[in-house]
Amino acid sequence: MAPGHDSDGPALRLVTLNGVLGLGTLSRVIGEVRRDVAAAHARDPAARGAGSVEVLSTWPGVQALLAHRVAHGLHGIGVPLVPRSISTLSRTLTGIEIHPAAQIGNGFFVDHGAGVVIGETAQIGDDVTLFQGVTLGGTGFATGKRHPTLQDNVTVGAGAKLLGAITVGHGAKVGANSVVIHDVPPNTTVVGNPGHPVRVDGRKPEGPDVDWIHLPDPIADAIKGLSNRIGELERELAALSGNETRPEADVRPLRKVRGPSPAGG
Repeated sequence: MAPGHDSDGPALRLVTLNGVLGLGTLSRVIGEVRRDVAAAHARDPAARGAGSVEVLSTWPGVQALLAHRVAHGLHGIGVPLVPRSISTLSRTLTGIEIHPAAQIGNGFFVDHGAGVVIGETAQIGDDVTLFQGVTLGGTGFATGKRHPTLQDNVTVGAGAKLLGAITVGHGAKVGANSVVIHDVPPNTTVVGNPGHPVRVDGRKPEGPDVDWIHLPDPIADAIKGLSNRIGELERELAALSGNETRPEADVRPLRKVRGPSPAGG
C-alpha cells in the first residue's frame, strides 16, 4: 500500500460514530437534558408550573440547546454538512443561532431566546443564563479565538452585545443592552455602552437574579459629579467677583426607582 493512503478513514469514522451513538452517550445526553430542563424550572418563573414534557416541547431555549448538543457532537467527530444543517433548522424554528462548534457547559438556559446569536469560538461555562437578543459575537475577519468566553454563573441581560475574545468572569452580570468589548472581572455587574463595571448597594452581586431595575447608572453619576464641580467653581468665581451665585442645575434621574427587586432579591 502506498504511503499516506488513508484506507482506514471511513472505517475509523464509523467506529467513532458508533461510539458517539452508544449507550454511554445516550446516558450522558439524558443527563444533560435533565439538567437543561431543571435550569429552565429554576430560572424561569413561567416554567415552574409546567411539566418537563411541556418545557421540552414548547421552550425554544431548551429546544435550541438540545439541537446544539446533537450538532456539536457530530461536529466534534468531523461529520460534514449535518451539524450546520441542524443548526440552521434550529435557528429557523427557535430564532436562536448557535454555531455547532460553540462550547456550552451544563445548566445553560436561554430565556425567550429570540435573536440570540452564539458564535463559533464562544465558550460558555456552567449555569449561565442569556436573555433574548444577546449576541456573543466576533470582531474583524481573523480566524482563531474571536468570540467571548463566559465563565460559570454568568447572567447576560436582554439585547446585550459581547464582542471579541473577551472573558466574562465567574458570577458576573451584564445589564440589558450593554455593549461589552473588554474583559469583565468576576462578580462584577457591567452596564452601559461601552460597558462600565459597577456595584449594587456597595457590594458585588452574586447569583442568577435578573434585577436590571436597581442597577447604578455610571454615566448619570459622572454627569452629576461634573455638575457639582461646576457649581463649586461658580461659587468661587462669584465670591471673587462679588456677583450673586446663580442657582445650580439639578441633575435628576429620568424616573425614580421604587419598590423591591422584581427578581425577588
